[in-house]
Amino acid sequence: MAAPLLDPNLRMEAPTVPSDGFQPGSWVWVHTLGSWRPGIVLHSSPHAATVRYRPAQGRGTSVDTVTSHSLAARKDEDPFLDNAPLSALR
Repeated sequence: MAAPLLDPNLRMEAPTVPSDGFQPGSWVWVHTLGSWRPGIVLHSSPHAATVRYRPAQGRGTSVDTVTSHSLAARKDEDPFLDNAPLSALR
């Protein structure tokens, strides 16, 4: 599944977020600074999640807490994020 095409503020349908939030280790798309970036959930609640994501094309990562409105499920593998054990991402 490719990154969503729309800014989450322009979506007409409700975001597809699990009722209890995303589970730690879930692959997600994170909408930040105007684009969708690959990320992994570190902690979550029904309304927000702390995620580690790649803010650019390089290997570097950022950690941020975002509302569930800015998240979407991701199926595409990201070689810089998805092969690391979850404990290494925290």
